[in-house]
Formats: sequence, C-alpha cells, structure tokens
Amino acid sequence: MERFPDEDKDSVRRAYPVSGRVILHIDMNAFYCSVHEAVEPDKYRGKPIAVAGSVELRRGIVVTCSYAARKFGVKTGMTVREAKRLCPELLLIAPDFDLYRQFSRRFMKLAYEYSPLVEAVSIDECYVDITGSKAFGTPLDIARTIQSRIRSELHLPCSIGVAPNKLLAKMASDMKKPNGLFVLRKRDVPAVLWPRPCAELFGIGRKTAEKLKRLNIHTLGALARADEGLLTEQFGVMGKALIRAARGEDDSPVNPEQEQSKSIGHTTTLPKDVVERSEAHRVFLNLADQVGRRLRRQGLMAQTVQITIRDTEMKTITRAMKLQAPSEDSLEFHRAACRLYDRHWPEGKPARLLGVTLQGLSPRTETAVQLDLFDYEKSAVKEKLTRTMDELRDRFGESALLTAGMLGDDPSALIRNKKIRGTSLQMDHLKERRLYEDDEPGSRKYE
Repeated sequence: MERFPDEDKDSVRRAYPVSGRVILHIDMNAFYCSVHEAVEPDKYRGKPIAVAGSVELRRGIVVTCSYAARKFGVKTGMTVREAKRLCPELLLIAPDFDLYRQFSRRFMKLAYEYSPLVEAVSIDECYVDITGSKAFGTPLDIARTIQSRIRSELHLPCSIGVAPNKLLAKMASDMKKPNGLFVLRKRDVPAVLWPRPCAELFGIGRKTAEKLKRLNIHTLGALARADEGLLTEQFGVMGKALIRAARGEDDSPVNPEQEQSKSIGHTTTLPKDVVERSEAHRVFLNLADQVGRRLRRQGLMAQTVQITIRDTEMKTITRAMKLQAPSEDSLEFHRAACRLYDRHWPEGKPARLLGVTLQGLSPRTETAVQLDLFDYEKSAVKEKLTRTMDELRDRFGESALLTAGMLGDDPSALIRNKKIRGTSLQMDHLKERRLYEDDEPGSRKYE
C-alpha cells in the first residue's frame, strides 16, 4: 500500500481540517448486478440484466437492475413482466446472496486498510472516518485509491462521497453515479443542496415530504430557514432535526462496532396459500430452525417470540408471546409460534406469508437463566446436543441434519440455502470476528 514520504506530510496535513472530521461514504453501484458482471463478464458485462425473485421477496419482482437496463426504463420494484415489456433483451438472474456477502466482506476489508473506523450500514455501503489517516495522503487521494482498488481488484463500480459528516457524505455519494467521486463541504450546502426538493434529503420519506409541502416548504433551502416552533409543533422532536439536516449538520460518529441485533427474524412468501394448520406448523418449523441458528451464531438468547401472518388481501398481523425464560432453543421457538398461530388465526383461513421473529435479545454470557433442579442435567445434555448439531451443520451444510417435518420444496425449506437467502439489510455476515483480521498482524498503521 502506498504511503507518502516525510517531505509531503505538511502539504497532506493542510488538506485536513484543523478541527472536525473527514468522512467517506462508499456506495457500491447496482451491487448485485455488478457482482454478476464481475464474476461472469463475458455473459453479463454491459448488458441489460436484472436480479429478480427471492425466497424473501415476492416472486416476479425486480430486486435490482444494471445501468444498461435502466436506460430502457427498468426500475427496482417493477414486475418482471413490465420490465421485459420495456426491455425484451433483459437477462434475468436468480439472486445469490452468498456470493454478494463474499464481495461485501472483500470491499469492507479493503476500506478497513485505510482506517479502523468503518461502519457498515448495509451489504453494499459503508462509512469510513479517515480523519486520522493522513499517512495515506489527502482525503481525495484516499477516496481515489479506494475507488481504483475496488475497480481493479474486485471489478466493481462504486461512488464515494467526501464530506465533514455522515449525512453530507451520504448525499455526496449520490451526486455522481456510477463511478462518481464528489466532495460536499459545509460551505457548499446552500448552493448544492438548498435548491433541491425536500424528498431528496437522506432520511426524509414520502409522507414527511408531502407534509412539508402542505406547510409550503418545498425545497431544502426553505426547510433550513423554516420556523423551528412550527416544525416542532408538526413533527415533535424531529422538527429541529429536520432543520439541522437541511443545513448539513450531523454530529453522529462513525461507529465501527456492529451493534447487537435488536431482533432476528425470517419471513417467507408461500407459493400457494396455506390453509391447513399442519402445513403452517411445518413452515414455522423451518423458520424457527433458521432464526435459532442465527441467534446462536451471534451468542444471543431470546425472551420473546413474534409471528407475522399475511392473508390473501395483503393484510398483515403480528402476535407475540414472552417465554418463561430466555432461550436459544429452536424447538421452543417453534412451539411458541404454533401456539400463537393456533390462538390468533382462524382455522381454514388462508395465509400467504408467515414469519418468525425473536425479540428481547441478550448476550448468552450475560443472561441469567433459572434452571429447575430436576431439569438441570437434561438441560446440559440438550445444550451439548444442540452445539454438536450446529457444528455438524456448519461443517457439512444446513441440510446435513433435518427432521422429517422440515422437508418440503416451498420457500420456508429453501431458506437453508445461503445462495438464495438474504436481504440487503441482513448484516450477519459482517458480525464475524475474522472479517478484518490481517494476514500479517500489526501491518496497518494510522496517524
């Protein structure tokens, strides 16, 4: 890795603020499609392609598409039928989340070579605080080097925003895509951001933007100059936050620590309506099995089990129950899910989607579990058996050990397949301790 000689250190130091921070936001462009282009360039490079369909997304929906496809009007969330109508040559690819996770680890690890302060916010984007990274050059030098290495080593395009805080870095990375590099300083905010509509500010959703319009606040400039009392009356404590954001103010630090999960869940849209209770129970068995596996991998225990049910008219309900004691037992989660389903869902009523979510999570090492004197020995044996089964499945695959009730060909069984399981927000793969370990310990240096 190139480092700068001593005689250039003064000029590099002057490129950094005397006080304050320098933040990069790295955003991988059309990530899923770009990964497929990188792996099979002869087949996909430069062609209109789309990743569509997932066991955790409704079938027939475009998950993401390449820039070549976007020129034809193809968009994320569009039905495959509509996308093919706009672009008959569109190549459809089944998602491979295991492959995406591999590339995610690689680009995050590359960013980590320039700063220990890397915060992953999704599978395809991260913040990097390079305030203390002067040894690698100016902020622009570092941004250009990271972008160049991601392209040459991973064959992926990315856009990078350079700014004094996370909010402006995020906005800057959106300014030029693909392969863009944009610097957004605090003094640039009035000229660059204020003429834009409020909906373009990161964190403002459609409903908030519509509410601002009703208040005759149409641009970020108008929002920055808005009366704080009026916005507090309309939005509560968020009113002041909206004004600060429109002014480009953000004090949140880059947090390199992966926060403990607040919940762990899986939902599955079924290929046909589930009517029989026995079939719903089988689906819950697969879901409970996988959320339990994810829970134990993170060394956590759960206090509450929640189920999600969606009917044929797309109406969704959630119901939850607290366990007698924190648990890591998939079978206990399954029993709770079935009990909730039987209690709250009328027999014979069709269900289109089912889900299991674990809540009230706490580290296993810090969770006190009161054991019955007579069950203590059984619990120890059961715990050892669970560990052994997990180790076997880690080594030989998720389907190495299954009960008869888990067998089937619907999406609830397919979630054991890493290639087709996952969402852009599922960050389990970045919680692994080995993600940023060096081949040569102590080889990195930061100023």
